[in-house]
Amino acid sequence: MSLSNKQKQFLKAKAHELKPIILLGGNGLTEGVMAEIDLALEHHELIKVKVPSIDREEKVAVMDAIVREAKADKVQTIGHILVLYRAAKEKKLVLPRG
Repeated sequence: MSLSNKQKQFLKAKAHELKPIILLGGNGLTEGVMAEIDLALEHHELIKVKVPSIDREEKVAVMDAIVREAKADKVQTIGHILVLYRAAKEKKLVLPRG
């Protein structure tokens, strides 16, 4: 699902008050971390993931891998924070049309 600009703006506003619930550690992106991201997306639909990295290109590559593996939509990135959205089976957020 591709998000429209209106939907992204709505999700950015919702995400503003959220704290990162997934923090990547020294081991980077592991299967365990991806499993936690999947669980968090299924439970919350909208989450923040903190990806600390010294190298900017490495950080971007890790964030792209998370989006691809989680089959989620990237709402935005701010510094080391990635905001993800994936509709759950039991929808919690009602996105605006368009």
